[in-house]
Amino acid sequence: MTSSISVFDGHNDVLLRLYKSASGDVVSDFLFGEDAGHIDLKKARAGSLVGGFFAMYCPSPGNFASLSTQMTGGKYALPLPPPLEMDEARKSLSGELAILLRIVRASQGAVAICRTAAEIAAAIERGTLAVVLHLEGCEAIDGDLNFLEILYAAGLRSLGPVWSRNNIFGHGVPFAFPGGPDTGDGLTAAGEKLISACNEMKILVDLSHITEKGFWDVARLSKAPLVATHSNAHALCPSPRNLTDRQLAAIRDTKGMVGLNFATCFLRPDGNMRRDTEIELMVRQLDYLIEKVGEDHVGFGSDFDGAMVPEKIGSASGLPVLIDALRQGGYSEQLLKKLGSANWLGVLARTIG
Repeated sequence: MTSSISVFDGHNDVLLRLYKSASGDVVSDFLFGEDAGHIDLKKARAGSLVGGFFAMYCPSPGNFASLSTQMTGGKYALPLPPPLEMDEARKSLSGELAILLRIVRASQGAVAICRTAAEIAAAIERGTLAVVLHLEGCEAIDGDLNFLEILYAAGLRSLGPVWSRNNIFGHGVPFAFPGGPDTGDGLTAAGEKLISACNEMKILVDLSHITEKGFWDVARLSKAPLVATHSNAHALCPSPRNLTDRQLAAIRDTKGMVGLNFATCFLRPDGNMRRDTEIELMVRQLDYLIEKVGEDHVGFGSDFDGAMVPEKIGSASGLPVLIDALRQGGYSEQLLKKLGSANWLGVLARTIG
C-alpha cells in the first residue's frame, strides 16, 4: 500500500461498540489496545484516518440486530423497529458520550472533540484525532429541544433527525431490498422546529436514514447545505437507504456532501451483506457520485463499527487499500485529497462554521 492521503470520515459507530463491549477498560482498548473493532487509535494512524463524525447511536431493544442476518438472498424487507423511549435513548447516549469524554481526557492530546472547522484543521495539523460529535436519531431530545442545548454544550455539531425507525421528529426508511426511499411520512411539526434550531445553532443535519419525504422537507426548510454522511447511489444499489438521482442533484445544488457508505449491502447491486464484496463496487459508486454531485461534494462515510465492510479493507487500517484502488483507477492526487478530507472540511466550514 502506498497511500499517504489523509482521511476524514463521515460516519462511524465506534462509541456504540465500546459502550456494548464486555471489556473492563474500553478507554485503554481504544487508545492503546488492538481489539477486534474497526476503529481504535492505532488503526486510525495506520490508515491515515485523521478524524471524523463519531456517532452516538441508541440501539433498539430486543433482537432487531439479529434480523440483519436476513439481508442476504437478494430480497428482504426488515420491519422498522418500534419507537425508542426517551429514557432508554438517554441511557445509551450518556454512556457513549461519557466514554468519549474519558478517551479525550486520557489521550493526552491525541484525541479532541472539535466544534468548528478551524478546530478540526488545527487538530489534524498537530496530529490529533479530530472528533465531530454526531447524534444518529434524536430520540433522546425532547420536543422543547432543551436536551439539544445540553448536547450542544457538550460539543454536538451534527445530527440525523432519525435512524431507521420513527420518532417525534420524523420517519426513517427500513432496511429492505429492492426498494426506494419514499417509504413513509416526512418531518413532523417537531421535526421542522428541530431543523430550524439546527440552522440557528450551526448544527449539521444528516439526511442518511430519513424518508424521501423527510429529505424534501429538510431541503425546503433548511438554509444549510444538504448532507448525507453515509449513503450511496440508489441507481447502482436500489436500497431505500441510498439516494436517488434527484436527491443527489439537490445535494449538488446546495453545495452539500455525500459520504460513501462502506456497508456492503449498500454497495452491491444485489443488496446482499457479504464480506467478499469487491473494492471495484466502491470505485463504481464513487465514479457515479462524482458524476452526479461533483468532485467537490463527495467523500467517505465508512460506517465503521456499524456495518459489514469489504474484507479487503477490514478496518480503518485498510483505508489505503481503497485509496490505492482509486489511484490505480485514474484518480489524481488532487482528487484523492478532496475525497479524503478536503471536501468534508469544506462542507463543515459551510455548516458548523
